[in-house]
Amino acid sequence: MITTFFKKSTPINYSLVVILLLSFFFLNQFNDSKPSDLQTNSILTLGLLALLLASLFISNFIVKKNGLTKNSSYTLLFFLLSLLFFPSLFKNTNVIVSNFFILLAMRRLISLQTLKAPKEKIFDASLWIFVASLFHFWALLFILLVYISIFFHVSRDYRNWLLPFVAFFTTIIIFISFALLFDKTIIGSYLENAHVNFEIDYFTNTFQNLSLSIFTVFAVFFVFSSVFSLTSKPLNLQASYKKLLFAFIIGIAIFIFSPNKNSDILLFTFFPLAVMATNTIEYSQYKLKNEIVLGASIVAGFFCFFSQL
Repeated sequence: MITTFFKKSTPINYSLVVILLLSFFFLNQFNDSKPSDLQTNSILTLGLLALLLASLFISNFIVKKNGLTKNSSYTLLFFLLSLLFFPSLFKNTNVIVSNFFILLAMRRLISLQTLKAPKEKIFDASLWIFVASLFHFWALLFILLVYISIFFHVSRDYRNWLLPFVAFFTTIIIFISFALLFDKTIIGSYLENAHVNFEIDYFTNTFQNLSLSIFTVFAVFFVFSSVFSLTSKPLNLQASYKKLLFAFIIGIAIFIFSPNKNSDILLFTFFPLAVMATNTIEYSQYKLKNEIVLGASIVAGFFCFFSQL
């Protein structure tokens, strides 16, 4: 059974997920690129692959370190399946890099529940979010999650509310200094993305529309399952689960606000959605239902990937 295999967290599970990611990544690269292009962009291609693998295992580290899931490999699997819905994502450098920094910020914000070194965690998370916004401007919205986390855990110390501003000015100083030294045009390029576009005119391909629709159905199912089961979660972890819900909502907001709108931007929702999907499987007592949900997710992911090659 599929659920039985991924119910454990073993080197075999990790190896399988990594092999699948490598296979789908290079299949997508070879399908759209000429051999000469692959040779020319080999460093960039390997860099993107490294960031995707790092994102995968940072996600796994966050949930294991903070006890957000049981000792399973479902989070890795659902993160991978989410990638398969939108294979064009494998070549979107800016979104992959930006999401990588957001995951680093999430790691600090989720661990804020321990109340150890809260100021360092708030500053680090804010700094990573501002760095992420240099690659995709509207990733800046995740700064709201910093203030939500402060409200949940350390709201009484007024200095905590000011730390994101310190991180902001630190990032601005470094960014402007870098631009003045190497390339002044990147300031203008960054500011060009600082506007809103609510029009969705990107999805001209039938299979892109279908993939987005299927992904939306699964996302709604897992989000509502997570919301309705929130009160049954351990009390000390409920704030963390709420932060994941807010992270998902912020990811959707980034997709809506982004001027150059495409399905790749939904990458910002993959981590919180993978955790919510994992919880749906782990907390359900109906084994047949779990098999159907997980099997349907795998079939849908594979179908969406191969239909868009």
